[in-house]
Amino acid sequence: MIVPRYWSESKAKTVSNGRSFTVKRFGWSDSSQEDAKYHAESRLQEALKILSETGDVRRIDHKVSYNGGEGIPIREEVVSAHGDIVISRNSYGALCLNTPNVMFADIDLDDKPPALIGFAIFIFFALVSGFAALQLKSWIVLAGGIFTWMIISGSISRVINKKFIDRKGGLELEAMERFKSVSQENPDLHMRVYRTPMGFRVLFMEDTHDPTSEPTLKLLNSLKSDKLYIQMCRNQHCFRARVSPKPWRIGVDRLRPRPGVWPIKPEYLAERNSWIKNYDDKSQTYSACKFFTKIGSDYVNSKAEEVRKLHDDFCKVTDEQRMLA
Repeated sequence: MIVPRYWSESKAKTVSNGRSFTVKRFGWSDSSQEDAKYHAESRLQEALKILSETGDVRRIDHKVSYNGGEGIPIREEVVSAHGDIVISRNSYGALCLNTPNVMFADIDLDDKPPALIGFAIFIFFALVSGFAALQLKSWIVLAGGIFTWMIISGSISRVINKKFIDRKGGLELEAMERFKSVSQENPDLHMRVYRTPMGFRVLFMEDTHDPTSEPTLKLLNSLKSDKLYIQMCRNQHCFRARVSPKPWRIGVDRLRPRPGVWPIKPEYLAERNSWIKNYDDKSQTYSACKFFTKIGSDYVNSKAEEVRKLHDDFCKVTDEQRMLA
């Protein structure tokens, strides 16, 4: 996991095989701006070498805060560092805890019906419309029937899916049963479960975990953790949890100036700092998540406990009077 404090960019224009190229590369460092510039120059020269040898190369590094698909570290302002645990401010202004080996899983309670249900409903009623059109010898009936069912099949599928969910006791109970099943299959796990505005967050307390390993990815998938989150864990070699409210949930607009990808130009710092002060003031009465329950083993890894204390303090998990955001 890398969350650098310093960033730089180098670029060069060149011609290869009769084609003009402008190649840009970022550099980063935890030590100094000069080291970041040196790193950018080194990566640029490496890219130009590949271009000269192969005739093609990826032209730019994309300026995104949290991606990793191009091998770029997390590009966010470092608010504080606690050993290898980093608190950063993401592109819309919320604080995030980043840890290289203490695992979090995010699980949204999604009531969106599987696409197969809607597709099956549409096909069934399309066949009914086709049969009616044949009986009435009217293409208008067929076209009208298909158009109608294209519009309302989604609503019907949501109703059917809700019936299935309700029969299982609701999304929350379904998720908890899944967590307990994973615990029974992996009795060594100590899962600390938190409630979030959209579902659950699970912090694993029994051991550290490698975010790129197959067992880790399998475990996250078995919990039905968010797919994009799993991908980012693997790309960035870290686990991550938002530890302050989403701004729009507490009546605050997204971080200004936009986009909030770090670093920003000096002339925009005053506007940014003003936004942060307003956001920090309003976020004091909210929790990012609340402790819900504990599942599995009682064993606590010392590193996981360090992360737990920091996470719970930032999230304000024990204050029942605070609203989730």
